[in-house]
Amino acid sequence: MELFLDEEDKNRFLETLLRFKESNNYELYAYCLMRNHVHLLIKEVEDTIQRLMKRIGVSYVYYFNQKYNRVGHLFQDRYKSEVIDSEQYFLGCSRYIHNNPVAAGLVRFPEEYHWSSYSYYLAASDNRNLLNIDFLLDHFANDRAKAILELREFTESNNEDEYLEYQDVNIESGIQRVDWQKVLAAILKKHNTSLEDLRTTKDADRRNLVLQEIKLVSNFSIRELSRLLKMSKDTIFRA
Repeated sequence: MELFLDEEDKNRFLETLLRFKESNNYELYAYCLMRNHVHLLIKEVEDTIQRLMKRIGVSYVYYFNQKYNRVGHLFQDRYKSEVIDSEQYFLGCSRYIHNNPVAAGLVRFPEEYHWSSYSYYLAASDNRNLLNIDFLLDHFANDRAKAILELREFTESNNEDEYLEYQDVNIESGIQRVDWQKVLAAILKKHNTSLEDLRTTKDADRRNLVLQEIKLVSNFSIRELSRLLKMSKDTIFRA
């Protein structure tokens, strides 16, 4: 299911996070709201992550069902989690979360995506009182301006981060994974090219035009497209 049908839904989810932060006193270091899933980098304090996620989920689903006059579950299965047990893991996880919209082809740079915590880090502020931005920035430098510059460089650098990789379906276009070959063939035919030509052409403008359409229509992650097209992630990302 799509979790958010409009901006009001996304704001409501963030308000729910803040409300339970005030009562459960957990720490939130990063978040990213996508169409049909959410990434959170959380440290439990007064309550367990299990109880916290249940309370957040129940509250938001109640709001969603009331608003859209529906019943039943919204989230598929139990949430998935990984334990952060090192500084390197923590930094990499924050980078992965903030780059999720980039990997999905929604934006070219993480700061362009409104529904993640990244822009608050670059502004060195949290007007929702939701984030603990000091903990992450202090890993880079004591001087705040220098820390922001180093965070930006770290976040936007090429990497191979893989955490809880979310495999989803393109809800907006309705394209299922089983239709991928048909979709790709149609795009290549439209541009009068082949996959092999796309991989080897020296005409970057023409290649980027095709890749842009593939990213727009399929909405696969950059990592997935790299594997499916057998092209470098950097080439696909820069298209």
